Amino acid sequence: MDLSRRAFVKISSLASFVYAFPFERLLGSEKGTRQVTDLYSIFQNPPDAARPFVRWWWNGLRIEHSELLRELDMLKEKGISGVEINSIAFPKGNDAMGYKHIDWLSDEWLHLLKTTTEGAKKRGITCDIIVGSGWPFGGEFLQKDEQIQLLALGVKELESGQHQIKKLDLLADMEALRTYKSGSIELFGLRLVPEKLNTFHPGIDLNGKINEEVITIDVPQGKYILYYMVKLIGYTAVTHGAPGAAGPVLNHYSKAAVQKYLNRMSDAITAKVGYMGDYFRSVFIDSLELRGSNWCDDIQQQFKQRRGYSLEPYLPFILFKINPKSTYNGGQLLGENSIGLSQEVQDEIERVRYDFEITRLELFHERFLETFVDWCRQNGVKSRVQAYGREYYPLKSAMIPDIPECETWLRPDVGTDFEERTFKTGRAYRPINKFVSSAARLTGKKIISCEEITNTTMVFNASLERIKISGDQSNLSGVTHSILHGFNYSPEDVPFPGWVRYGTLFNERNIWWPYLRTWIDYKARLSAVFQAAEPQADVAVIFPMADMWSKVGLQYQQYPQIVYPQYANNIWEAVHQNGGGCDYINEDILKQSKFSEGKLHYGSRSYSVLMMPEVESIDPDTVEALRQFALSGGKLLFVGKAPTRSPGMLNHVAKDGQVHVAIDALCKAYPENVIICSQPDGKMIDWYAKLQATLKLPTYVAFDKPVAHVSQVHYKMPQADVFFISNYHLEKSHQFTATFNINARTAWLWNPETGKRYRYPTAGANNKLVISLDPAESVLIVFADETDGELYPVKKAANSSPQFIVGSWQVTLEKVYEKTRKIIMDQLIDFKDNEELQSFGGIMYYEKRFNAINTANYHYLDLGKVGGISEVTLNGKSLGFKWYGKHFYDLADMLKSGENVLQVKVCTVLGNYAKSLKDNPVTQQWTNNQPLYSVGLIGPVKIV
Repeated sequence: MDLSRRAFVKISSLASFVYAFPFERLLGSEKGTRQVTDLYSIFQNPPDAARPFVRWWWNGLRIEHSELLRELDMLKEKGISGVEINSIAFPKGNDAMGYKHIDWLSDEWLHLLKTTTEGAKKRGITCDIIVGSGWPFGGEFLQKDEQIQLLALGVKELESGQHQIKKLDLLADMEALRTYKSGSIELFGLRLVPEKLNTFHPGIDLNGKINEEVITIDVPQGKYILYYMVKLIGYTAVTHGAPGAAGPVLNHYSKAAVQKYLNRMSDAITAKVGYMGDYFRSVFIDSLELRGSNWCDDIQQQFKQRRGYSLEPYLPFILFKINPKSTYNGGQLLGENSIGLSQEVQDEIERVRYDFEITRLELFHERFLETFVDWCRQNGVKSRVQAYGREYYPLKSAMIPDIPECETWLRPDVGTDFEERTFKTGRAYRPINKFVSSAARLTGKKIISCEEITNTTMVFNASLERIKISGDQSNLSGVTHSILHGFNYSPEDVPFPGWVRYGTLFNERNIWWPYLRTWIDYKARLSAVFQAAEPQADVAVIFPMADMWSKVGLQYQQYPQIVYPQYANNIWEAVHQNGGGCDYINEDILKQSKFSEGKLHYGSRSYSVLMMPEVESIDPDTVEALRQFALSGGKLLFVGKAPTRSPGMLNHVAKDGQVHVAIDALCKAYPENVIICSQPDGKMIDWYAKLQATLKLPTYVAFDKPVAHVSQVHYKMPQADVFFISNYHLEKSHQFTATFNINARTAWLWNPETGKRYRYPTAGANNKLVISLDPAESVLIVFADETDGELYPVKKAANSSPQFIVGSWQVTLEKVYEKTRKIIMDQLIDFKDNEELQSFGGIMYYEKRFNAINTANYHYLDLGKVGGISEVTLNGKSLGFKWYGKHFYDLADMLKSGENVLQVKVCTVLGNYAKSLKDNPVTQQWTNNQPLYSVGLIGPVKIV
């Protein structure tokens, strides 16, 4: 049957909608046990929409048809259900092996793109594709008016008298910012300002001199500051741009330039491959690192039109001196601009700076983000966006794409203790994750995508255990779908380690590759449940964005230079560690909400507690929404201080008065609901626990011993309550009693590694459980109406007198790319401490004969410390394998009285081996400055 184009597009859009909400179709509208049964079914056998994808780096576009299909087969075999096709530059130091490159959008590239997408379809693999190449995207084909722009600020201290300054010297000061030397640089403005300002005035305008090669300046009596502004166009290039898509970065503030760039891509693909919606789930935009871009040709006109006054008098003052070393993420060097300002002048400048930053956000949102989302819809694909960077609204921008995405990193400190008041040490998720997951849920989206296990350091030292901890933290932050970072296109004949752009060595050259499917299935089962259910949050947090933007400008939210207040990103952690749930909202969400029964309601989300940490500036209209919330019975917590002012310049005196009077009246009218509480002065987890107890804040589960390395997230369906509880520490165990706010339902343990489920033993009441988590261990607890099923086996008590297995071991070493050899080890050692063995990477087999007596007293084998994945055989029978946490095995009645034969296989990471290859530029790039990691069966080994 022939379809009209309109009908075809309509059907395509509906298909995309089903994909975005895959489990509504699977679960249907049935209630009760049937719904839980269906949830368990998709938990056991996760659909493709829940399985991890990979970022597939087409390194240097040195790609060939047969290799593309071979790699698709590899991914399919490992349970990967999708790829993000990512054209990128060839990695430095790698051997191209004579493979020829092709250009992005060339006929050859388009041909291989089509054969790849068709091959993926045959294999049941979904395809996404990145816009352009690298980040942020651009190309040598861009015209000058389509290229990125920056207005940079420089300062010179001058004393009274006549000064002559060469224009070339002023420009030279900014040359370090021009990392792409084909870009242009020009003097934009000159302003002479007294060293100190007690009342604001714009200073002496010297713009008439900007065309002079030698600028003569007559400085009045006293000390002055010369502000000079330099405009750079096309000053920075695409990071790792592939052939055909390298060159200057696009001007993302120009709608015409953005539309032209996008159409260039879609026109080429449509002409040679076909309608994009037939071949791709989504088109992707990576995090935008625009290297300080803050300008477009009409920004002053737009500012006056939107803000109601002229930017020009304030232009030098609202800018920051640029630090060339930090421009990669939009860098600015915060601090004084060599001028002393009274508090009155400082306040005026900060208000204008806020207006400038808001204008930038609006232009970027309208001209770039909305243009991209519309373009995706026109081409029948979903928009998938990492909506963070200085140019995006932290929450609002993530509400726009069909598939919002965040990022979780793997680093050496992940799995260690959390440091206080930071978003870094111990943490794999980034600050943006909670903004993205909150935005998705506020807009009813089930798929919260994540660039998962981003790895730019531990390429060869990434263990499955560290990967699990990182991925578990990602799920705690609200993520429901993983796109792994990354999978390198690398032909079979390229010598070890193959072509490596970034990322964990996710390929067949990695020794633990055969075990990867276990973690892939684990992640898929969790995602299947999380995409099907609704995460619970009763606490909403509004950040003091207006205050931060006024004082320090827009921040790069993945790695902000400044967090205000310092503890802001740690609030949600403390809420969840104490058994609650948290989302972020903003003033717009609050003003659009409805209020009843002690809650604010927005879409499907409801919150009974609203926290505003050190918020000073709010819109006067927001206060009325706060009043309605308090009137309905909700708890409003001003942390540290209550708002006292409005943001922005226009009519600020009157607006400040409105805010001050209204907040004062609010506090007096609702003293039981509107509370000014102290800011944290110790550990965040203790601070929130005290608030929770004093103010009776809501919880979903109460832990009798909350700790910072164990957290939870609660999901709900009409007939099931789901709790994911994770210990994300590499070394610490934790046992605690959890009392869940669940009535008349049975607790089940669903095992994401195996797909099996068991009734969980209770501790005196159906909702009280004793939970013991080893390092890196997590549990998925499901409360359902079903009551019949196998009881989860309780661990037997450990014998206080274990039998240590001592003496020599026979060890077979299968080091990669070397012949197998056997050695006798008189005692177990850590290979990294032995000069002869410290470069080992591969598989070792330990064999030991030992006698056991009183076998009825021993139930478990404890391998002690293991540097790698262990797999155990006892008396010829497998006890399974352990890839994280304690290497503790159930002997399952296999232990015999008398002689027993124990065989332990240990599979290592390749970091120490890679570090030893001093003549290999690829391995040295990633391991040269890294320590040696523990390798082997270290013990002590015992039966207990």
